[in-house]
Amino acid sequence: MGFIDFIINSILTQASITIALIAFAGLLLQRKPFGEVMSGSFKTMLGFLVLSAGSSIIVGSLLYFGEIFSEGFGMEGIVPSIEAINGQAMNELGLANQIALTFLAIFIFNILLARLTKWKYIFLTGQALLWMATITTVFGSAAGFRGIGLILVGGLVGGIFAVAMPAIAQPIVKKITGGDDIALGHFCTIGYLFAAGIAKVVGKGSDSTENIKFPKGLGFLSDTYLSVAIVMMPLYVITAAFAGSEFGTALSGDVNYIVYAFLQAVQFVVGVYVLLSGVRLLLGEIVPAFRGIALKVVPDAKPALDCPVLFPYAPNAVTAGFVTTTIGTVIAMFVLPWFGLAMILPGMLTNFFAGGTAGIFMNAVGGRRGVLIGGIAHGFFITLLPALLVPSFNGLGFVNTTATDVDTVTAGLLFEWIIQPIMSLFG
Repeated sequence: MGFIDFIINSILTQASITIALIAFAGLLLQRKPFGEVMSGSFKTMLGFLVLSAGSSIIVGSLLYFGEIFSEGFGMEGIVPSIEAINGQAMNELGLANQIALTFLAIFIFNILLARLTKWKYIFLTGQALLWMATITTVFGSAAGFRGIGLILVGGLVGGIFAVAMPAIAQPIVKKITGGDDIALGHFCTIGYLFAAGIAKVVGKGSDSTENIKFPKGLGFLSDTYLSVAIVMMPLYVITAAFAGSEFGTALSGDVNYIVYAFLQAVQFVVGVYVLLSGVRLLLGEIVPAFRGIALKVVPDAKPALDCPVLFPYAPNAVTAGFVTTTIGTVIAMFVLPWFGLAMILPGMLTNFFAGGTAGIFMNAVGGRRGVLIGGIAHGFFITLLPALLVPSFNGLGFVNTTATDVDTVTAGLLFEWIIQPIMSLFG
């Protein structure tokens, strides 16, 4: 059991190693020369780690922004955090082994379903699979499943999500990328499709965000990184001013708190630059390597990759989706308590990654107007679903938190509203 635990907890949970091993296997199956196998595997891992480094820079900047936002506007409520739920489930509820084995079961069911059905997608976003394993284990245990039954049910539910979500998103992903080589492996897909549906209705005939024509004097705004900076710098600085010098200085140390906010905004842009560089390196290696898996194990399989792989296709839409989704989450934060639901604070990380990806989806089907209106609806939607799970989490001992990604939330609601009542009928 110790060796299995090592493989699951130390290897398979490290997404960079897992994706490098998959590239390694794919190149071996194609009988590539040894040097090419090693080079492709290493560059795949390197690309993923560069992508992750960019994400980490963005996360650090957004965590700071979340703190000054809450302080500046006096917000108190529930902070969505699947990481906190995972930690409590593993350390306090004693579900660590079950979560690890369910993680492995999801991956196995994913491969089996991809092999046996028309959904030929292999979900390669490791942390998303871990969050899905956490939710299915927690709610499966609450529904009365134990031991191998808990692992198999959680693995099956998670495996279905792992092939179904990329499949239903693929028509729009093909429109975004102009090809069919990759798929989206991110458990916020239901939100993307909801937002795209709204955008398609309201944005008919609207031009793409990527075709914005700037006056000659503002031509520099066509540069992706400068346009992101123009949005983020005033957002950070104004929010820091609302938070005040005392609170801001506690975070900035010896640096003036306004200057520090400005630098954090620039740091955000740095993170975007690094992230997109990693995406280009990763895609240049994983797609050719994955052909071996597709040809030998799951014919015609496509790799379902994390959401930043789509960012280079519509960078303006990423920024617009982030801003409009944030507006929607702020509106929902005030509206939902009127209906007896918890106040959910905006999660800036989710707003950026999920909101940015939703922006790409919305732009693909509804242009600028679709992103503007659909983004606000998206922000409301991704706040509503986690709010619905709060009573269930409270009943299970998770206080003042809820899940984030809407597909994992949907899996929790599936257990809570359908599977658990069925289980109760059989005693």
